Amino acid sequence: MFKKILIANRGEIALRVIRTCREMGIKTVAVYSTADAESLHVRFADEAVCIGPPQSSESYLKMSNIISAAEITNADAIHPGYGFLSENAKFSKLCEEHHIKFIGATGEMIDKMGDKANAKATMKAAGVPCVPGSEGIILDFKDCIKVALETGYPVMLKASAGGGGKGMRAVWKAEDLKDAWDSARQESKAAFGNDDMYMEKLIEEPRHIEIQVIGDSFGKACHLSERDCSVQRRHQKLTEETPSPFMTDVLREKMGNAAVLAAEFIKYEGAGTVEFLVDKHRNFFFMEMNTRIQVEHPITEEVVNYDLIREQILVAAGVPISGKNYYPKMHAIECRINAEDPYANFRPAPGKITTFHAPGGHGIRIDTHVYAGYMIPPNYDSMIAKLITTAQTREEAINKMKRALDEFVIEGVKTTIPFHRQLMDHPDYISGNYTTKFMEDFVMK
Repeated sequence: MFKKILIANRGEIALRVIRTCREMGIKTVAVYSTADAESLHVRFADEAVCIGPPQSSESYLKMSNIISAAEITNADAIHPGYGFLSENAKFSKLCEEHHIKFIGATGEMIDKMGDKANAKATMKAAGVPCVPGSEGIILDFKDCIKVALETGYPVMLKASAGGGGKGMRAVWKAEDLKDAWDSARQESKAAFGNDDMYMEKLIEEPRHIEIQVIGDSFGKACHLSERDCSVQRRHQKLTEETPSPFMTDVLREKMGNAAVLAAEFIKYEGAGTVEFLVDKHRNFFFMEMNTRIQVEHPITEEVVNYDLIREQILVAAGVPISGKNYYPKMHAIECRINAEDPYANFRPAPGKITTFHAPGGHGIRIDTHVYAGYMIPPNYDSMIAKLITTAQTREEAINKMKRALDEFVIEGVKTTIPFHRQLMDHPDYISGNYTTKFMEDFVMK
């Protein structure tokens, strides 16, 4: 087992990893930018190393600084959390070259699944259902026209190196294709330094349902059932729940088996998520695979009583998994609390938190790194907390979330708490009748 793990991340996920490491008797090293000197992950780690200024490119994305921090503290493993370098093949390989265990996918695995066009081709070969569309990268606009005609409108153009909704364009008719092609490539080039595009059939009334998987170094994988992440704004998830209100036992078995098939086909090691689009007829199609821990992993932990971070560490240390699949015994909902103003088009709202009161009680979990007096820096993602409720039924979980949101007090900055409170009263949410288009018609009151 590892003696010391460096967490190459910040905020609540860094604190989350530190907690499990401490329970396992493993020493921890926090890294931080100058903007995060007062963050709780710095305070609760055994050691902390400043790796640069506030800009991510000069700190949390600076591979040489992170490797140096691991070497000077004699860390024998690095946990990347999510975001930043968690799905960076070069960083995974760099850790290997320096004889530091990367707690995540290998560089080869990330290369295979990180590029969406390659991932789709790999999943087709594995026999996992995929959305109809281009076979790999679209060569040029002439090829784009041909693929669109073969696929049939509406279609979705996607950046091959994309994420977070960047480089994506829905095209409903042929005359709009050229503008979508040009703007998607331009956005992708600016965001990722790569303008390669691929195309898929646009799934109407889609739900975004993902399956949590764990694979070990012996080629064995299992799943931990689904999470419904359909409530999104600009392809960014706002709230998640498990089990999905759209799910049936038959569909869960089919999707779970497909996710395990995907993981075992590529001999996946570590925690990962196989993401699917599910249409209104409950046909499901592979969308992408995230080769890391997800923001929303706590709801899975709550309904199957399973520490995913602990399992990541065990698998990285060479411990085999049990091989059995896990199914939800309860219902859990997560609301992402962001420092954003929901009444001003979710505009980011960094600043100083003057008052912070967290809700409590049975079935309430809060993952956060902030406190009264904490200064939210403008340099990073605006998520400051995750509020999770767990209960015997979905109705109870919603009612518990309403009560918890009413108790949650954060003053000094605007947050998305009012949005989530209104969401929990929305008739379509209460009935489970929502898709990825839900937010297009949602209006704050």
